[in-house]
Amino acid sequence: MTAITPVAHNEEPPAGAGLPILEIDDLRVTFATGEGSVAAVRGVSLIVGEGEVLGVVGESGCGKSVTMLATLGLLPANTAVSGSVRYRGRELIGLPSAELRPLRGERISMVFQDPATSLNPVLTIGYQIAEAIRVHHPEVKRREARRRTIDLLAQVGISQPERRVGDYPHQFSGGMCQRAMIAMAVANGPDLLIADEPTTALDVTIQAQILDLLRALQAEHGMGIVLISHDLGVVAGLVDRVAVMYAGKVVERGSVDDVYYASRHPYTRGLLASLPRLDDDHRRPLTPIEGSPPSLLSLPPGCAFRPRCSSAEDLCAQDEPALRVAGKVESACHCADALPGADT
Repeated sequence: MTAITPVAHNEEPPAGAGLPILEIDDLRVTFATGEGSVAAVRGVSLIVGEGEVLGVVGESGCGKSVTMLATLGLLPANTAVSGSVRYRGRELIGLPSAELRPLRGERISMVFQDPATSLNPVLTIGYQIAEAIRVHHPEVKRREARRRTIDLLAQVGISQPERRVGDYPHQFSGGMCQRAMIAMAVANGPDLLIADEPTTALDVTIQAQILDLLRALQAEHGMGIVLISHDLGVVAGLVDRVAVMYAGKVVERGSVDDVYYASRHPYTRGLLASLPRLDDDHRRPLTPIEGSPPSLLSLPPGCAFRPRCSSAEDLCAQDEPALRVAGKVESACHCADALPGADT
């Protein structure tokens, strides 16, 4: 991997440089629709430390991407956002666009879920990456921006970058487009990289390459990463901590080993049971989670996972559980201490 030096930031590091990179506290996001109010995010709290990799996992529609889009102020006008999002101690919720815009792409970058729709089809890959540099650093000349773009393409594993820099997105494969998006995201040496389903629609070989690339970039630049995925297997080898989301809330969180081996929430256990295992005897069928996620327009009373949970009790239908310490993890489950294996 070719090492490059990112463009120097225009200003000195923030005064809160010793604080966590990102602190999300009681974040709530509601969409106003013709059918009613959709509570997409319901009191999410997360912390990303310096150089830490946080995995945010859960089924589609659980609020993973919306949480991070709210962090960057990228939600539509029909959205109500409350709570707190702090970048190195600086509050971002309610920050004017003129003050928030310089942070996007320089201090905090995002790799969006579908590179095919994130890249402009009528502009070359090189132009789009160079634009990401020059919009934050107008003092960088076009020739220098092109040179840095070629270095970035080489860094993310694009062969013959001097030639491919002039290609259009349709001339790149899905995996190459994803690499180009990652190159764009790290072009300015961000403190935090948000990767939203970076391996979706890629075959398993390319998935492994993209995850290896993120791991190498994180080690080289020391940036924090938030890795969003619906697949616990994808994040297993990359993240330090995991937050599991369901129906707009974090239902379990802890270190990656504790969540994988000492989970106390039936939903997390269900996600793990649905994964194929290389050490299995290949005779035992995968165990799916019965039912479907609830509609965020009309959540059931009590625990949102109760209709799909085989361990539910009467209390689960009355009170929504809050996150609490249960063994080695934090779990939002009334039955956390009574689940099989909870005493191990």
